[in-house]
Amino acid sequence: MEKWLHFTQSLFKGRRWLTPGIGVKRWLLTLVLGAALIGLGIVYLVVMARQARWLSSSQFELLALHALPIHWRTILSLTAGSAIIAFAIFRLGLNLIAPFRQNRQYDENLADSLYEHSIRNRGPHIVAIGGGTGMPGLLRGLRQHTHNITAIVTVADDGGSSGRLRQELGLLPPGDFRNNLAALADDEALMTQVLQYRFGAAADGNGKGDLEGHAFGNLLLAALTGITGSFDEALLAAERVLALRGRALPSTLAEVTLGAEVEIENEDGETVVHQISGESAIPQFGGRIRRVYLDPAHVRAYPPVVQAIFRADLIVMGPGSLYTSILPNLLIPDLAEALRRARAPKIYICNLAIQPGETDNYNVADHVAAILQHAPADCVDIVLANNNLSVPPDKGGGKTIYVQPNGLPPTAPEQVKMITADLVDEKRPWRHDSEKLARAVMDLLPNGRKT
Repeated sequence: MEKWLHFTQSLFKGRRWLTPGIGVKRWLLTLVLGAALIGLGIVYLVVMARQARWLSSSQFELLALHALPIHWRTILSLTAGSAIIAFAIFRLGLNLIAPFRQNRQYDENLADSLYEHSIRNRGPHIVAIGGGTGMPGLLRGLRQHTHNITAIVTVADDGGSSGRLRQELGLLPPGDFRNNLAALADDEALMTQVLQYRFGAAADGNGKGDLEGHAFGNLLLAALTGITGSFDEALLAAERVLALRGRALPSTLAEVTLGAEVEIENEDGETVVHQISGESAIPQFGGRIRRVYLDPAHVRAYPPVVQAIFRADLIVMGPGSLYTSILPNLLIPDLAEALRRARAPKIYICNLAIQPGETDNYNVADHVAAILQHAPADCVDIVLANNNLSVPPDKGGGKTIYVQPNGLPPTAPEQVKMITADLVDEKRPWRHDSEKLARAVMDLLPNGRKT
């Protein structure tokens, strides 16, 4: 009974090979046609051998299965031939892909893997714009639906390990790229640990080591830049090495510094505007940010970024730090112009919680207003905001301050359409839930590209 159940389950799983669109049936039919022609040639060869008297009558009758009725000869030949072809294809497929399945579960159904790979490779083209720690969560969810993902990442970071490498090696800051590469990696559980690993103090305990504080992923990108000769080529190399389900691109290859005008009240109650230079210094300064800008201002976008925007079926901005992760990308003139001209819907994902030093006391409408202040009005079509405020803000050990003040519903901005959904990670309410967020984003695709 168990053997029969196992056989039935195998047949049921085998139907996946006949699913439309995975590129198998056409080649199976081609193989069967080739085998049939070879079989026909063998028949002609046997007949020719008999006519030339190379075979005796008994040998010819044995090869031709004359002892069986004609219908049994047909059934037996077709069944045996099909079984041999199927077994050969199965074993050949396993042997061919064995080197590429070292890190996968061996009990994973091959047809299911092929089906999912084919479907995701033909999935919608989605562009995500941002940086920081917010965008990787979105990418983790999206990669379950499509592999055609382009993450456009800011290059204004100047803090921590990225800032040190930027200053010492003249490298574009690799930190945000490292986070997104880990999120797009084929084996993210392992890659996240490897890429995010930070070196500690020197082994002898005498002072600070040269590697202390550096993340391995940052050093990997620095090494690949040295090998390939440029940061963009290093990202392409990392894409191959890590088997990414998508790609991460810099918004520009130019070295830029993010600056800000910050308003602070002095002791006399007067508002004083300070000029702050450096991405890492802006949220630490305090006050209310009036505007941010790039120095130099007129830099060129990385050309593949513009191409990806025009090819996109959906463009997503955020989640992430509003002034230091999202807006630095939109301040690049030709990138903003490409967004304005793009036909794809442009979605802004509002953060769940305020970010101290950047968006204190902001609601959803304030976030959208800041974007429209720095970028063309038609750079945003829809804002996607969370409406689940039932999770206690202190859950997970944090002190979350939701964007919606006093637990009120999200404030709809006047200029754009707003859609709300449950997007919160119930274990860490200051972060979006990757699966919830990805489903909400996929629902915003134009009807013709949802699958």
